[in-house]
Amino acid sequence: MKHIEALILDWAGTVVDYGSIAPTSIFVEAFKQGFDFEISLEEARGPMGMGKWDHIHTLLNIGSIQVRWQNQFGRLPNKEDVDQIYNTFMPLQQAKVADRAAPIEGVLAVIHRLQSDNVKIGSCSGYPKPVMDVLVPAAAEYGYKPDCVVASDECEAGSRPGPWMALENVQKLGISRVSACVKVDDSVHGISEGLNAGMWTVGIAITGNAIGLSEQEWVNESEATQASLTRKAYAQLTSAGAHYVIDSLADIEPILHAIEARIARGERP
Repeated sequence: MKHIEALILDWAGTVVDYGSIAPTSIFVEAFKQGFDFEISLEEARGPMGMGKWDHIHTLLNIGSIQVRWQNQFGRLPNKEDVDQIYNTFMPLQQAKVADRAAPIEGVLAVIHRLQSDNVKIGSCSGYPKPVMDVLVPAAAEYGYKPDCVVASDECEAGSRPGPWMALENVQKLGISRVSACVKVDDSVHGISEGLNAGMWTVGIAITGNAIGLSEQEWVNESEATQASLTRKAYAQLTSAGAHYVIDSLADIEPILHAIEARIARGERP
């Protein structure tokens, strides 16, 4: 790589945790434990990519959830409810996140090749730092060691869909041009983050939140169902503005060569 200086990678659904299962299931559990209130996995996935407090706040502002909350508690949810669910979420997530720290098949080899080619590997996540403090060393045991890690609560301005975590990577890694960075993410908010930061963006369809199935669940689906889910995931991430969409981070190298050629021609994101 002569022009690309860094990849800024998401974590769950992009590098680790096929299907982005860990955060979604814990949201459902946190609502249940905190208030004996039911949300579906599909609802929990909606704001994926945001910081987790913001994620919960967004869920509690969805009309259908507010109606059910009003029916169950006789009032609308408030900030204190968000805090209580978040405080329930945190220890649950810390306890479970390491269980899904293994890199997705084929991803680690690509990352190591890029690092050997002097491409820096940055990273950011919707997880707050206490969760990342568990996930990062667990992933390192499998051989994943990014050059930079930024958690969702480490930037004063906020997290996704704003550009701040991605740009914090730029600063910490000493990148000379933001347009020489590629942001890779499986969520709509993560793609927005990259676009807002002025980076090339690549969406991850099959292994991430857009489909939301574990690897075994995916393998068990029929070819027709897989094709339908893939089309929807590609459409979702393309509509979010991703410059490219691929099945898995393991497939990114041809895309990087295409971006290299575009940068060489003087193009910017």
